[in-house]
Amino acid sequence: MTIYQAAGNVCTVSALNTKKHQTTNSVDSEVIYLPNTDCAIKSQASLSAFTSYRVGGAADLYVAPRNIEALQASLKYAKERNLKVTTLGAGSNLLVSDRGISGLVIATRHLRFSNFDPETGQLTVAAGESIPSLALAAAELGWQGLEWAVGIPGTAGGAVVMNAGAHNSCIADMLVSAQVLSPDGTLETLTPDQLGYSYRTSLLQGGDRIVTQATLQLAPGADPAKVVAITKEHKKHRLSTQPYNFPSCGSVFRNPKPYSAGWLIEQTGLKGYQIGGAQVALLHANFIVNRGGAKASDIFCLIRHIQHQVQERWSINLEPEVKMLGEFQGACG
Repeated sequence: MTIYQAAGNVCTVSALNTKKHQTTNSVDSEVIYLPNTDCAIKSQASLSAFTSYRVGGAADLYVAPRNIEALQASLKYAKERNLKVTTLGAGSNLLVSDRGISGLVIATRHLRFSNFDPETGQLTVAAGESIPSLALAAAELGWQGLEWAVGIPGTAGGAVVMNAGAHNSCIADMLVSAQVLSPDGTLETLTPDQLGYSYRTSLLQGGDRIVTQATLQLAPGADPAKVVAITKEHKKHRLSTQPYNFPSCGSVFRNPKPYSAGWLIEQTGLKGYQIGGAQVALLHANFIVNRGGAKASDIFCLIRHIQHQVQERWSINLEPEVKMLGEFQGACG
């Protein structure tokens, strides 16, 4: 059963048209229209609205394709101009520099479809699909396996790349295959073994291949009411134990087993510690929240301060789970 299929014309890169648009700060922003399509490459596009932290500078160029053909055309555009490519999903696990990102930023948030196959129990989803929405949709059908994911604030593509997880479950446990797009425009289907999964990471992190879709193995046939109840309980627990009243990226640091990062930070006395508009959350110390008016540099410097203090107290190096994009050199003076 197909839940949703996004529409969109195919992007091509021939006969480019450009126009100037006046932005609110009186800076001309160029928009490159790809003819006979609804796909446009925008210059100097602010990225703060596309990250859950609500911070970050502008992308030199930004495009949000709606299908594979448009995505391939965007990569071709970048290749022909020797542009660095950065992929952006829901922006929920990112810290974008105040200085922005050079090259072409490709947002996959509009690559959307989901198909529940009752014969195989498999769910195939495009990279831009929301993980919480998928968890609820599966629960309402009586499909088990994604209850834990209802509180993961990201997309399917990002979940595959970082091996998102919660409640002792993760994407690697249920992934059948992932389709990825290489810079040369070729599509390849990879198995979990080929992705080299480990705790909150995969071989795709830091690479140049883009996840376009994923197939997950779920378990249909359960009582929908019971699965929905369990899913909602997971969501309730997450909302009661983690701060969602201010913008954040979710957990900032990976847990250095056998400890939890939040416990280490709290025991170091850093709950509530603030730099600029960025604060170590009072509800959960492994969250840094934007209390209002924070800059990316505030968050970055707070991350570095936490790392230094925990290293001094516990001789443990906290490894960031949040991915940092752009230039941060000299951000902390």
